[in-house]
Amino acid sequence: MNEWNRMELATFLDENESGLLYFYTPLCGTCQVASRMLLIVEELVNCKMGKMNLNFYPDVAKNFAIESVPCLVIVQQGSVKETLYAFHSVPFLLEKIKYYLS
Repeated sequence: MNEWNRMELATFLDENESGLLYFYTPLCGTCQVASRMLLIVEELVNCKMGKMNLNFYPDVAKNFAIESVPCLVIVQQGSVKETLYAFHSVPFLLEKIKYYLS
């Protein structure tokens, strides 16, 4: 999963694309586990995915009303469909993603 900057996020949203936005902080242990889960998900689904370190983008956290990390935002045609804070398992994530993006 590629690290996105502010410009890549804006382009993704402006072009009404569908995909996943993963927000994390590098010192968060739960985020490290979630990152490994998303690496597996990335191999199993074909959708646009980007990740952003919220330490550098506090305004993005405010705009998306992110309450904690890790945070996975599912976007369908440019609008937020669901925000996940508990990743549970890879099958759980796949089910959620396929519901919105298949």
